[in-house]
Amino acid sequence: MELRTRRTQTLPRLAADSAESVVWRVRIRMRDHPGMLARIAIRMADLECNILGLNVLPVPGGVLDEVVIRPATGLTKQHLVRAIRAEGCDGTVLTDADLRELVDASTATLTAAARAVDDPARRAEVLREVLTADLVTVVPRAEANPARVEGGHRVVFAVDGETALVARRRWAPFVQLELARAEALLGLLDRACSTVSGPAAATCADGAAIVLREGRPADAEALSALHTRCSPDTLFARYHTGMRTMPRRRLHRVLVPPRGMSLLAMCGRDTVGVGQLIPGATGEIAEISLLVEDAWQRNGVGTALLARLARIAGSRGAHRLVAMSLPGRDAVYRTAVRAGLAPEPPEEEGLLRIGLPRTAPHVLSEL
Repeated sequence: MELRTRRTQTLPRLAADSAESVVWRVRIRMRDHPGMLARIAIRMADLECNILGLNVLPVPGGVLDEVVIRPATGLTKQHLVRAIRAEGCDGTVLTDADLRELVDASTATLTAAARAVDDPARRAEVLREVLTADLVTVVPRAEANPARVEGGHRVVFAVDGETALVARRRWAPFVQLELARAEALLGLLDRACSTVSGPAAATCADGAAIVLREGRPADAEALSALHTRCSPDTLFARYHTGMRTMPRRRLHRVLVPPRGMSLLAMCGRDTVGVGQLIPGATGEIAEISLLVEDAWQRNGVGTALLARLARIAGSRGAHRLVAMSLPGRDAVYRTAVRAGLAPEPPEEEGLLRIGLPRTAPHVLSEL
């Protein structure tokens, strides 16, 4: 390929517009013809721009070249856009960039995914980085309005049955390759979260093996039998009301609480303990509760349940657990300490706050 040298153009000198640390991201929509990229590179060289990175995004009817450059001192964005359009390109957009973004897209996405797995509360932040979006917000799914695309500058990603992520970018529309990358990232995070919620094995203090798994409506009979074997004092400590058995109409609500989940401790076919996890409105705080059969208490069942619930809550973005206990009783507090958590001293009315570490303790074996 023959490259012709052009006379360097005179640049408008505006010191306020440029400095040695300035980096720009330029998106250029062009026809997918041989030599087009070379012509753009020559034009940028004539303007004394240093090309730092290049990414080619296929779009219908052509390609979208994303070029990260360090502009010459005094070069304005308007001057560069006019120069690129003079080569027959259209749809040129330009925005400020950061040298930290000069990592290939696959590496950047995997690095971002690792951060989101460690701290699911950063999912929106990570998605914003992967999409180079201006803003990503968490909204109720009913209010997301996915049909409102704003010319490709707005996109909605469903997270679960109740929430969605809304990404916006003013400087350029999102293209299909970027959206596919974001969908793959969110799918990976969903799989990681579901893996955390899967069955796990634990060993009790006396050597007995139990399995912790999510409760289902079909477990109603086993859960009813658990309540029948519990003493009135154990039931009162859990439900704070006098009861000898669990009413049938409440079994389903215990197994499948609104917005939350139940976790059963199984020994063979018997349910020997149950825990509940119910996230709050924002998802940053979750309420937990525990019930362990009398014959299995002080054997590590409650500790295993709480440690597992803490890990699941952390994978779903919670930073703190709360539990209600009867005033003067510290069983949940002691269980949280044994589970490797850091509970605050119980308040007078029985409210217990438990902070979650960045990585919840592993006391179980995944199945």
